[in-house]
Amino acid sequence: MPAISSQKVDVDDHVTGNLWTVDDIHELAKYIAVIALGQAEHAAEIIHELGTVVPVRSRSEFYQEAREQLRIRGTTTKQIEVSRFHRDGFLFECISWIVAHQTADGNTFLKDPHISSTTQGLDGLIIQMDPVEKVVLHTTICEDKCTENPRKMFRDKVLSAFTEHHQNKRGPDLLANAVTLIRHSGLRGTQATLAAEKVYDITCRTYRAALTVNSNTCNADELQKLFKGYDELKDISKAQRIGATFIVPGKLRDWFQELADHVIAALDEFEAMEAAHV
Repeated sequence: MPAISSQKVDVDDHVTGNLWTVDDIHELAKYIAVIALGQAEHAAEIIHELGTVVPVRSRSEFYQEAREQLRIRGTTTKQIEVSRFHRDGFLFECISWIVAHQTADGNTFLKDPHISSTTQGLDGLIIQMDPVEKVVLHTTICEDKCTENPRKMFRDKVLSAFTEHHQNKRGPDLLANAVTLIRHSGLRGTQATLAAEKVYDITCRTYRAALTVNSNTCNADELQKLFKGYDELKDISKAQRIGATFIVPGKLRDWFQELADHVIAALDEFEAMEAAHV
């Protein structure tokens, strides 16, 4: 059973809706714990092979660093708030990455979640390669936002970022990330850079906005309001505008604190298992 379920939902004639729900918070926490240890590649293999979620053997200091990443830091109200927002953003980015990997094949390459919860930049990137021709078939640019105001976040931040990408105003960053992913297909150097040029072609591009919502935002009317303006990205189809929503049971920050606690517990469990086998 996957840690997260994803199902299509109706939005409107311009947006393809996806609804994400957690099936097992304990299993989800284990995946995130593996990612926090710097082992995203290993986590991806576990997802694809439906294997038992355990990390590759790691150092004790790495466990401690991973735990610290899941804790809130700061001495002032503002510092604590910023730390919480960064931490929860990292957790949600991991959730988005896990969902994408659950449907990815061997020719699909994903940008790993930011291992540091304070790292800024492109949230997510998915590159689909032709297994024979070694050319880019499709690119998906992801914006993942853990927020208590999803409409404002989509309107002011997500749509703005997508618009800049749609006008190829973030070209160097997009290209650099694409080249890194394309290298996993076996292409190197100039060949990888030339293949990455395809990411500028909007006819082969999808945008995926992922936002945290409460259960009241699960009907078509509310989703239309949430993703209003998505059709400002012109000359692409409905399938190329994905609006993903993640239902948070209860209060947003409380639930993400619960998830962080589960991740720390998973790290403790993994470390204890390693110590027992020394």
